[in-house]
Amino acid sequence: MWVEILCGLVAYKIIRRVFFADEGDPSYLADLDSSHSDLCFAVAARLEKLYGGRCFVGLRIPDPDAGARLHIDVVLVTKRLAVAILLQYRREVMVVAIKNFSGFIEVDKDGNWSCPTDKKRKQEIIPNPVLEVNRLAASLQSYLEQRGAKLPDGYVTGKVVLPNSSSRPSYTITLQPEVIPYEQWKDLKTDSKAGLSTWIKGALSKSDMQDSALQNLHFILSTSPMWDRLELKGDKNVLGEFIEFKGRHEDVQLLKNLKRSKVSRFIIQKSTLFGGFGRSRVQILYSPRDYRAEGSSSSEWKEISVKQYTEIVFQPLHSKKVRKFKLSSVVSVTLSA
Repeated sequence: MWVEILCGLVAYKIIRRVFFADEGDPSYLADLDSSHSDLCFAVAARLEKLYGGRCFVGLRIPDPDAGARLHIDVVLVTKRLAVAILLQYRREVMVVAIKNFSGFIEVDKDGNWSCPTDKKRKQEIIPNPVLEVNRLAASLQSYLEQRGAKLPDGYVTGKVVLPNSSSRPSYTITLQPEVIPYEQWKDLKTDSKAGLSTWIKGALSKSDMQDSALQNLHFILSTSPMWDRLELKGDKNVLGEFIEFKGRHEDVQLLKNLKRSKVSRFIIQKSTLFGGFGRSRVQILYSPRDYRAEGSSSSEWKEISVKQYTEIVFQPLHSKKVRKFKLSSVVSVTLSA
């Protein structure tokens, strides 16, 4: 009997390695650093909850000076935008730079920030994040105006968020109004009486007015260049660039229509074979891209079924290494237009 049990365990491990290689091996994604992307979405979710607005994560707006693209972690547009435009004095569009620094952070003689690295007695020099986020804010305002969103001067502002509880910024840094240190970040609250946050203050009444300027700004930002988003099992999010599918010829041919010009998002679902013996195929639900509206209704989802060994080739942000992800480890992929 023990021989049969041992043989069964061996067979189980072989089957699990074959059919669930990515799920059974926790080291499959162990070397993937998704911390910055995860922080971007976590910060964006909290900002939306606090201010009742909308966040856009991972924008890649053109940089006319460098002839390249500028990366923006998060752009927050509050619901009070319409009133703000009418009053011509409120600043309700914020560019948020997220810096996951730990340890003591200080300013050097050149105005750059200095913080500890993983190596002992080593300091990392970071170009002044306040200057950088202000430059991003000015570039974003210029970009929005080029696309038809007329905003008052200085309407778009920048904030540097330090969400790491281990960060210890110097007094010189915390004095800067653009910087939100951890202690202030964790204590941000929405004033239930006024409906306004302790961060964004002002006596603006709530309004159901659907201002065309607000709608126009949402449309511009939602159709702006962004990094693609790869959502993985284990609550990991990776910003970067989707490149292609890899796998058997017949599967790749089925997936040839899943390109950014035609599809905005696809979701990976599992299907079993032989009564649950193994999962040999996965189902992909995808929504055709609609440039006239944001998102698609559930009735517009279409389906493709391919081998589970099919892979997604993806270039993560801030990484020189192109990664391959098995479809069975992916939850969804969102493609920028």
